[in-house]
Amino acid sequence: MLIKIINTSNNPTPQYQTQLSAGADLRAFLSAPLLLQPLQRVLVPTGLFIELPTGYEAQIRPRSGLALTYGITVLNSPGTIDADYRGELKVLLINLSDEVFTIQNGDRIAQIIIATHEQAQWLEVKQLSTTERGAGGYGSTGKV
Repeated sequence: MLIKIINTSNNPTPQYQTQLSAGADLRAFLSAPLLLQPLQRVLVPTGLFIELPTGYEAQIRPRSGLALTYGITVLNSPGTIDADYRGELKVLLINLSDEVFTIQNGDRIAQIIIATHEQAQWLEVKQLSTTERGAGGYGSTGKV
């Protein structure tokens, strides 16, 4: 699949780290280091603009190494980029650790995954079919 992209940053275009990677790395595009304080959230620019085909979305997801090692994650995970969006891709990060985290220009801050989707047609009804689970919500199917 080909995705049209404009890269206004001085960083490489998103790259997959292995042949079977689902996500490509997004990098911070900064003119100076950014200090992310504990529990602070910040919108980090990437300098990237994309054009997705109809029926596709881009999902912005955390990088597992940043989350495990530093407590840095994508706040609205996964973030959704719609096919009609033409603005700069920005990543909403939050620092869930108790230490300041420094983001440098070019740091890999998130992953982008391209996925298909469908738009539903909603049919209003008075009753839904019954299932074994029924209305059982959070935790209703047990711990294991």
